[in-house]
Amino acid sequence: MELIQTHISFVFLTKNFVYKMKKAVNFGFLDFSTLDKRHFYCVKELELNRRLCPDVYLEVVPVNKSDIIKIKGSGETVEYALKMKRLPQEKIMTLQLKENKVDKTTINTLAKIIANFHSKAQTNPEINEYGSLKIVKINWDENFDQTQKYINQTISKTDFQFIQNQINSFIECKKELFDTRIKSGKIRDCHGDMHSGNIFLTENICIFDAIEFNDRFRYSDVASDVAFLAMDLDFQEKQQLSNYFIKSYVAYSEDCDLKLVLNFYKCYRAYVRGKVISFRIDDPNVNVEEKIAAIKEAQAYFKLASEYSKNL
Repeated sequence: MELIQTHISFVFLTKNFVYKMKKAVNFGFLDFSTLDKRHFYCVKELELNRRLCPDVYLEVVPVNKSDIIKIKGSGETVEYALKMKRLPQEKIMTLQLKENKVDKTTINTLAKIIANFHSKAQTNPEINEYGSLKIVKINWDENFDQTQKYINQTISKTDFQFIQNQINSFIECKKELFDTRIKSGKIRDCHGDMHSGNIFLTENICIFDAIEFNDRFRYSDVASDVAFLAMDLDFQEKQQLSNYFIKSYVAYSEDCDLKLVLNFYKCYRAYVRGKVISFRIDDPNVNVEEKIAAIKEAQAYFKLASEYSKNL
């Protein structure tokens, strides 16, 4: 058995299955502090991810303690785990891209899956609020507040101010565009974390690890989901695949207005990646070499965000 840890999970890998347990943490935007909450979010993660990977996300299982600790054992339930089918790691899209094994046929299939997923994803008045100018601005203001401390570390003061001015100008000048996106039903219960590291290019493509812990990170314009993967392809210097993905998605979804907000959401996704990677600088568990690598990676994402903002 192999153990992988993230800041919020323990992931146990066996030959055929993966067991994911949530850590008892509370970061404000995420609260797994009690057993009941961890069970609730395990069930929610199962339900959300079955939308795109029904054959991979199997069940939520209890972890019991008596003389020994055992999954589905006897005695007190001390934890819960999400049980998943294990897929071959070499089929992760990020690795496939590095090996130049991703072609337009695969991208076209992916675009079709995502367009179909978005067409069926839930929408209602509550979800629509997350596409409103008010919420969009709150998200951006949070980004700028949280990256102030990284000015001249991972983002230059010039780029910070330029992106901020460009975003605020776009929001001010394009109020009607955001209203139109809401009225045309483009605000949905999306995936929230749609990048190549969360896609298995197996026979049945699996887009996994949708965000379950905070609805605000998942309820969005479908363009934000699409922009994340397109930005990720741009970042990996696969611009032709990125452009083809957008072209294919628009053809399948018939969402011709998506391109009007695409760079806005690409900028958002690149900026958030830069911000999250910058957080590693302050993590006491990250060593010096990893922090140096994090600084370079965050700088690259912020530079990409700046490029997108030039085209708003």
